[in-house]
Amino acid sequence: METGSAAGAETMGTEPIWTGLPPGLLRMRRLLLVVWLGLLALALGLLLGLLAGPVWAAFALLPLAALAWGWVLLGRNWRSWRYAERADDLLISRGVLWREETVVPYGRMQLVEVTSGPVERHFGLASVQLHTAAAATDATIPGLDPAEAERLRDRLTELGEARSAGL
Repeated sequence: METGSAAGAETMGTEPIWTGLPPGLLRMRRLLLVVWLGLLALALGLLLGLLAGPVWAAFALLPLAALAWGWVLLGRNWRSWRYAERADDLLISRGVLWREETVVPYGRMQLVEVTSGPVERHFGLASVQLHTAAAATDATIPGLDPAEAERLRDRLTELGEARSAGL
């Protein structure tokens, strides 16, 4: 049985139901990687080829090697991000080598923001940022579908108001 899956959570009853990030975030990050490192490789190859000779132009392969390495790392990082809504708090888990799990109690949330920069908007993505009294517990969920980001913002705001009313 898989741990952390929806099926496992239903049968065990105690495991949270984790939600991963949509694939649009991975596509956006990989496209940005290809554009920037591809342009760097092209510029480096042209400059070195014209100024130092064709043998030196081979150093333009270094950004292409970094591109291949970054492609794999971006996939691993994207797969590591997930979040779960529980009865009293929100869990955010991320990280490949160093796993980081953030627990944000609904009653401690002060502000829930949905942000979307120009590149994110082009790819139809938005991020949810949670602010609490302690700056160390501020958390972000990147690359969500805008409708899901707004739903999550509204739900977290509602739960935060309900939980903080008793304080």
